[in-house]
Amino acid sequence: PLPKLRALWNSASALPTRTPLQARYCWQPALADLLEQLVAQESFAVAHVEHLRGAAYGLHLRTIAARTGYALPVVWDSVDCISHLFAQAAKRSRSLSGRFMTTLELARTRRYEGWLLDQFPQVLVTSKVDQQALCTLAKQYRTEPFCGNRVLPTRRTETCCEKPVVLPNGVDLSYFRHRAAAQVQEQTTSDTADSGPPPTVVFSGKMSYHANITAARYLVDEIMPRVWAQYPETRVQLVGKDPPAQIRALARTATHGPNGQPQQGAVEVTGTVPDLPPYLQRATVAAAPLLYGAGIQNKVLEAMACGAPVVTTRQAAGGMQAKPGQDLLVADDTQTFADEIVRLIADPAERQALGDAGRAYVEANHSWFAVVDRLEEIYQTTMAQ
Repeated sequence: PLPKLRALWNSASALPTRTPLQARYCWQPALADLLEQLVAQESFAVAHVEHLRGAAYGLHLRTIAARTGYALPVVWDSVDCISHLFAQAAKRSRSLSGRFMTTLELARTRRYEGWLLDQFPQVLVTSKVDQQALCTLAKQYRTEPFCGNRVLPTRRTETCCEKPVVLPNGVDLSYFRHRAAAQVQEQTTSDTADSGPPPTVVFSGKMSYHANITAARYLVDEIMPRVWAQYPETRVQLVGKDPPAQIRALARTATHGPNGQPQQGAVEVTGTVPDLPPYLQRATVAAAPLLYGAGIQNKVLEAMACGAPVVTTRQAAGGMQAKPGQDLLVADDTQTFADEIVRLIADPAERQALGDAGRAYVEANHSWFAVVDRLEEIYQTTMAQ
């Protein structure tokens, strides 16, 4: 694990430079030394580094290979275009510190990402939206110099816009099973306390992530009051690790139940759970009201894989090929989002059809087997260059 003092020092040392804090945050000299030892001792066909924070290790590996004559192609898996995410967060995050940090990082991250595309023989992203965002940056910043980084020659000849390869996120379909296969009964609507469990709206993810904090607060503070006006017994589960104080506080906030009385316990903040699938499999509705984001949202894919009907935003669904209205529901404003949840609570047949279609979409487009096969093809192509 990276010591906190090392992470703080890395970030502080990046401040007077043009390098993003994100790019320096995870740098660990001991790991860099270990990589150099491994390259000297072992034979590797290809190296794969992930995310903006991992790119520095990819550059380090390329420097080692250039110095030693080691033929080691390095694949950089960008996953998302981080500056695209930062541009949205700077405007829409509900965290003052989050808006400050993303604004601080935005310009330098744009330059760095654009420059990075010419530093590796192969670059991966999870969606066409992020591919296009990186291509735009590459045209603008591909020759941008960075202190301490030497531009390394690549053997690629294609233009920048063709360079990033889209490799969608995959889902372990044997773990995230359809609720029918897992024999899990969803939470259903109830008119009385004795008629069964109340409907449940589930939002999942790492709760310390700024986009998830904003989405969770949006769900509880703005969307759900409109749902509770029609189905006051509805429960919300915020499922995921590391909920900060502002998320934990949502569970203590009273909501208005029948006849206007305060109703406690309408929101549950679980923290870390041993298994996520049971929560998604029991959900009446899986909500993903992200106001900004990048790439493909695993929370959406995982809920669809479990057969939960999903209501999300255009920002969260933008990286997917799923069809709105068929595989999932997309709502662009607060009232529409609430209306879609209410409609699903009231219509078991619609929930079933949407959940089944979502599972079929994930099986066809995001199976781990298909993604791994495609990744192996990319490795072979990269090694052959």
